[in-house]
Amino acid sequence: MDGQHTETGNNEGRDVVLSARGVTVAFGSKVVLDHLDLDIYRGEILGFVGASGTGKSVLMRTVLRLLPRRSGTIKILGQDFDELDEPQRNALDMRLGVLFQQGALFSSLTVRENIQVPMREYLDLPQSLMDELAQLKIRLVGLAADAADKYPSELSGGMIKRAALARALALDPELVFLDEPTSGLDPIGAAEFDELIARLRDTLGLTVYMVTHDLDSLFSVCDRIAVLGKKRVLVEGTIDDMLACDDPWVQAYFKGKRARSVVPQRGHAGKDSLAQDSRGK
Repeated sequence: MDGQHTETGNNEGRDVVLSARGVTVAFGSKVVLDHLDLDIYRGEILGFVGASGTGKSVLMRTVLRLLPRRSGTIKILGQDFDELDEPQRNALDMRLGVLFQQGALFSSLTVRENIQVPMREYLDLPQSLMDELAQLKIRLVGLAADAADKYPSELSGGMIKRAALARALALDPELVFLDEPTSGLDPIGAAEFDELIARLRDTLGLTVYMVTHDLDSLFSVCDRIAVLGKKRVLVEGTIDDMLACDDPWVQAYFKGKRARSVVPQRGHAGKDSLAQDSRGK
């Protein structure tokens, strides 16, 4: 499998909402991603994993145009940013939501004001309507109504994650990027956040790109997994595909000492029982 991208399963006919082809990213002479290919399909939760330092967050930031790429093409919702003018880029940006690893909330703004930042940037709405929309997003992510007037310093780690997710959902995006969404959370908080993501995907029709190292998230909520290694996507598919993959790192990650001891069963019941088994240890 050296240097090759293996895709398992049959995805023919599925609606591709993000397509990366031949993406190369380098910092000086250090090449981090080398001709990487990746597809994300509408309505799925994709877990993107890899060893530390392999470039998981680099790819996400490259897709979001926060980092430059040396070569390759990236299409989001069928559009290539490089071919769009500024109004078209803004329109496409409004269809995306992002939750960064530590939440990245503005410390000087309340939760309500943080959620309203994208609204102020892209929309021209009266304050009263923005207040109503912010409260709606707060309820949507499971925060109490009085969280609206709190500052990030007054929130727990789990509340910060939920507030940041509310901001990511401020403009009703179609595709949401999550960078290590459960990092820093205790097992119960992480499980609840996973359940929230799955519920929002189902109720809002989201597509979710989740950079994670959390095996519980991969087993319990991800429909498909892509593994980054050797500067490319090594393999992508279901948990069963990961367990069957013969790549040494994939084997060590999904079958190692810290991996789950139970082979997953198909269907939500199997996923739920695994989540309870692992997080209950």
